[in-house]
Amino acid sequence: MTFIQKLSAAWASNNSLLCVGLDPDVNKFPAELAQQPDAIFAFCKTMIDATADLACSFKPQIAYFAALRAEDQLEDICRYIKRTYPTIPIILDAKRGDIGATAEQYAREAFERYDADAVTVNPYMGFDSVAPYMEWTDRGAIVLCRTSNAGGSDLQFLNVDGKPLYQHVAQLVADKWNTNGQCALVVGATFPNELAQVRSIIGDMPLLVPGIGAQGGDVAATVAAGKTADGTGMMINSSRAILYAKPLADESYTQAARRVALETRDAINACR
Repeated sequence: MTFIQKLSAAWASNNSLLCVGLDPDVNKFPAELAQQPDAIFAFCKTMIDATADLACSFKPQIAYFAALRAEDQLEDICRYIKRTYPTIPIILDAKRGDIGATAEQYAREAFERYDADAVTVNPYMGFDSVAPYMEWTDRGAIVLCRTSNAGGSDLQFLNVDGKPLYQHVAQLVADKWNTNGQCALVVGATFPNELAQVRSIIGDMPLLVPGIGAQGGDVAATVAAGKTADGTGMMINSSRAILYAKPLADESYTQAARRVALETRDAINACR
């Protein structure tokens, strides 16, 4: 099954456009986990188990693991998802942006070492930086387009032949780069007007949409701008708001995460 097929099936089976981001920050872990040697794996496993029936994808951010020399725990997490929840795609959030033999090694890292279904990539060096991922014909390349951070406008909103640069990226990916039909784009929820512009350019190509939850993106505006005609087409990511949800009285951190994930999934669905 290809990345797009797996994602489409997850949208349907879990009735969800929610992507749960895995950004493990040990300084925010519950006390009972903080001192465990495999605390990162244990924390992520609990989050995965708590939200798996509510998610259309999981998105581990590699920097949170690499900074703590915990890549082995990331491998274990990816194996756990593949074994326990094989129908849910894994998106490795790495934002790789090199070319040639180096990009080939990054592709091997994402698709062999971590067995990810898709990986985020940076288009700044052009198609050469995306092509090596296309060699894996069943895997996805999710290209940065209009990111949710304010500084993204420094480059992405530059006027190029009468259009902002991010629109050129969207057009290139839709018309020329998507050679294996497994591409998607990253477009932030903090810019719903730009999100709508990208959707009008790319048709039904999937969008990875960060920026709701802790970053403050509006769910209703995001869904209205980015959904496809069948009410799907998006992986709307929430990480910190779910992982570090504040427990209510007599509620565990796992129950709090599930509550917020359910609320987020249902809020998205209410707008579809």
